[in-house]
Amino acid sequence: MPELPEVETIKKDLEKVIVGKKILEVCVHNPKVIREPAVARFKKGLIGARVNHILRRAKLLILELSNAKSLVIHLKMTGQLIYPSQKGSNSKVTFILSDGKGIDFNDQRLFAELRLLDDWRRMKFIQELGPEPQQLALKQFEDMLSNRKTKIKPLLLDQRFISGIGNLYAAEILFRARIHPQRRADELISKEREALFNAMQVILADAIRYGGSSVDDYVRLSGEKGGYKKYHKVYARENKPCFNCGASIKRIELAGRGTYFCPKCQK
Repeated sequence: MPELPEVETIKKDLEKVIVGKKILEVCVHNPKVIREPAVARFKKGLIGARVNHILRRAKLLILELSNAKSLVIHLKMTGQLIYPSQKGSNSKVTFILSDGKGIDFNDQRLFAELRLLDDWRRMKFIQELGPEPQQLALKQFEDMLSNRKTKIKPLLLDQRFISGIGNLYAAEILFRARIHPQRRADELISKEREALFNAMQVILADAIRYGGSSVDDYVRLSGEKGGYKKYHKVYARENKPCFNCGASIKRIELAGRGTYFCPKCQK
């Protein structure tokens, strides 16, 4: 699933090519990805509207339109946005813009979601989100951890605790901070909390700078792969040597998710 860096990358790519343009036509190839409203109202609410702003909240993309409505996009596991349109078989919806080009909304497994809303801020998912990682101060983050008895890896994945971090980046952040994924959050000492905060900021910023990590189906708006995968230290590297100490990277199941870590570096 695209995480914060991937969705932020797509947001930045979209800002360069569609802000200020109108949606002239909406071609629905598979209505299952349209969660609300009904298809006819969905199309009617988009056609003729101009894209004014593009926002990201956690793993959601929000296109604010000139008619005061917002197109909310959740790519989930296999969703993609491709510009210009390639008219491929995976396209579930194509948005034709006033520049004569289109944007394909692809989703091979039909998990992704499109919503046209009057007020995206009233979405239950949005209202329950924790703070954005890059908007946090160190003291605020330390306070958030202080009374949490949850293991640190599942806590980082909890979107109500902190938004946008998924399995991949939680593993990389914990490795950089040298913290074992099974440690309890409230047992981390001040030095470890600071290391975790700093690792979170560095990893997310670097991943955005390199256009995200192309694992599974993620690609940038152009269809190109993100460049951060080659910098992964532990994710999907089971039994391979740690870049720091040479020990074999381990994989365990933790809260139902595959978790990668170095048993020697992470304590």
